[in-house]
Amino acid sequence: MENNDDLVIAGRRFASRLLTGTGKFRSPEQMAAAIKASGSQIVTVALRRVDISDPEDHIMKYLDPADYLILPNTSGARDAEEAVRLARLARAAGISDWVKLEVTPEPRYLLPDPVETLKAAQILIKEGFNVLPYIPADPVLAKRLEEAGCVTVMPLGSPIGSAQGIRTKESIAIIIESATVPVVVDAGLGAPSHAAEAMEMGADAVLVNTAIAAASDPAAMAAAFAKGTQAGREAFLAGIRESLSTAQASSPKSGLPW
Repeated sequence: MENNDDLVIAGRRFASRLLTGTGKFRSPEQMAAAIKASGSQIVTVALRRVDISDPEDHIMKYLDPADYLILPNTSGARDAEEAVRLARLARAAGISDWVKLEVTPEPRYLLPDPVETLKAAQILIKEGFNVLPYIPADPVLAKRLEEAGCVTVMPLGSPIGSAQGIRTKESIAIIIESATVPVVVDAGLGAPSHAAEAMEMGADAVLVNTAIAAASDPAAMAAAFAKGTQAGREAFLAGIRESLSTAQASSPKSGLPW
């Protein structure tokens, strides 16, 4: 059933605003249970972890394309050329012509390369891909990628897997304010409260992997992230009042009996 508050990416509607990943789970069964509990409808899969020549690959056989949009990602690509090659392989294998574009040449912090990301995005868009780029929280880069034809922008909250939450809040706020495509806060969200914070800011969606996969109970954590994401969205739509530098009494100052 269509919802007026559905997330819309490239003309496709999604009821859930929580995107999930498939890495770091202790078993594929655990992964499948967590994704189901999350309610997510968009699931990212690292192409380096998928044997595209094997239709019974242990990850892909747990993800029914009828239930999820499978979003291949180019995780591990060090430059535009490598990222483009991985995306082309995914499409040739019939996985998807949607791609989460990741170019991370430096292994310690896994920060996305803005120059190579823009270069790869321009190539893939010309080839008909729906490109969702993982980027630094750079408002200028976000606008350049949007103008190039990316269907979302995905600024990092903090380094991948760090669980530091949103350390780039001011820059993400600028991106949200100026974007005309969905803004998905990606990377570094370590607790459901971080997801709620991103949604309260006006982000359109969040992507979470490590915080769910590394939890003692991934399915329970996935459900908690779903609730945090939804609560943050509802609070944003309700209208969060601005903070004040001084106290403001909630009780009336007039009409008291004494």
